[in-house]
Amino acid sequence: MSTTTFFSADEVSLERKADADVETCVRTADGDINKVYEVNKCIQWIQERNLQRVALQFPDELMCDAVPVTSAISKAVDGQVFILGDTSYGSCCVDEVAAQHYNADGLIHFGRSCLSTTQRLPILYVFGQSSISVADCEGKFRELFPDTANPIVLLYETGYSHAIDKIKEALEGDYQKLVVSVLDIPNHCRTDLQGQGDCTTCKRQGFKVTKCGRTFWLPEEGTLSNYSMFYIGCESLTLTNLMMTFNTNQFYSYNPLTQTGRKESVNINRKLMKRFYMIEKAKDAHILGIVVGTLGITDYLQVIIRLKDMVKKSGKKSYTFVVGKLNPAKLANFMEIDVFVLVACAENSLLDSSDFYKPIVTPYELEIACNTDREWTADYVTDFRSLLPGGEDHVAIPVTLAVQTDVSLVTGKLRTIGVTEDIDVTSTAMLPRNQNMAVSEVPADTAGEYLASRSWRGLEQQLGETEVTKALEGQKGIAAGYTNELDTGS
Repeated sequence: MSTTTFFSADEVSLERKADADVETCVRTADGDINKVYEVNKCIQWIQERNLQRVALQFPDELMCDAVPVTSAISKAVDGQVFILGDTSYGSCCVDEVAAQHYNADGLIHFGRSCLSTTQRLPILYVFGQSSISVADCEGKFRELFPDTANPIVLLYETGYSHAIDKIKEALEGDYQKLVVSVLDIPNHCRTDLQGQGDCTTCKRQGFKVTKCGRTFWLPEEGTLSNYSMFYIGCESLTLTNLMMTFNTNQFYSYNPLTQTGRKESVNINRKLMKRFYMIEKAKDAHILGIVVGTLGITDYLQVIIRLKDMVKKSGKKSYTFVVGKLNPAKLANFMEIDVFVLVACAENSLLDSSDFYKPIVTPYELEIACNTDREWTADYVTDFRSLLPGGEDHVAIPVTLAVQTDVSLVTGKLRTIGVTEDIDVTSTAMLPRNQNMAVSEVPADTAGEYLASRSWRGLEQQLGETEVTKALEGQKGIAAGYTNELDTGS
């Protein structure tokens, strides 16, 4: 009997998606392994720290090179080197939890990274060297920006960081207002870059901007909104994150794979209004689900504690879920939840919830919905760490949230944010009634009340009502043919 008989449709689709990802993996030539994956740097990094158990984390698109890279490193070091398979969350995040399950004392992360800060293990970032034509990139840049006096910020995907110095050298002679960003690598981590890995050692003059794992300096007289953004890389979550963060700037992009440059025509205002709709849904919600989308990013627990406190002060209920990689089937099991809030890295937090049964918002959007001191502005925050005390976008939660009543833009009904005082109601007390002469219905505040309000709550137990009978002899044989069926056939 085929084992696929026991697979659910969801499992089959997940496996089919994984197979598609593996097919896109292009094997690197054996002679280029050392250069592309910086094998010598990896060996030196391990030996300098005398590491004995090192985890190598590969994304799906680089998994076909995992064996030769691991073999090359393990032959040159005394300690043990092992491969981390599929990560619990996004492959752009360092999976420290999985590494600690194998008692690793160091981790090397290969491929694209969101550059989120970690705190448990020493980390080495190896972004690889994605193929790019510097001459073609320069030509497309000049076509998009014929006026050399334009102020421009150069951003790039981590895999193309090896070519940035050459591109900068080719352009900065003519474009005097060109600003090149550097990758913001955490202090306790290292990277395969030379001269760009640690932003804290750079001494620049001007206005410093650090967003989305990138840092750049603008002249003191410069204004960020006047700059155009030129991004080198393919369409990815990185580009989406940058466009949402710098939503007042015009974006241009160059795709090294197709060697095409274009002006991004995505309507950011429409995307922001879609996120505003999610905020309105969060304001209407009574029961919120906090979904943990990372276990490795610094301060994720502090953010969850802050969200739970804020939700409680706003008069709502919250539940916390740890479900690993998200999919609609998992979250559909919690129908009592009105809105989910995803605590994840900046790139994975902007999840398109159109395939899910309930809306999914970010911590920043939930703060706008529940924190009466925070207002909706043109600024958009994807990194939840900036919401904490000491962060750039921190707004303190009042000890007692002021009770606010307004009209929902989604349902058109009145709603209240904040905890109202309980009023003692006796049998002789007067209750307010609406225009239909009906007493207002109080919504369910807990999952238990929601369950009690359902028309069907599962099979009735009927304790003490079912008669106890002795065990009887059942059918014999297998499903293909029971003994009584064979006798009948003869």
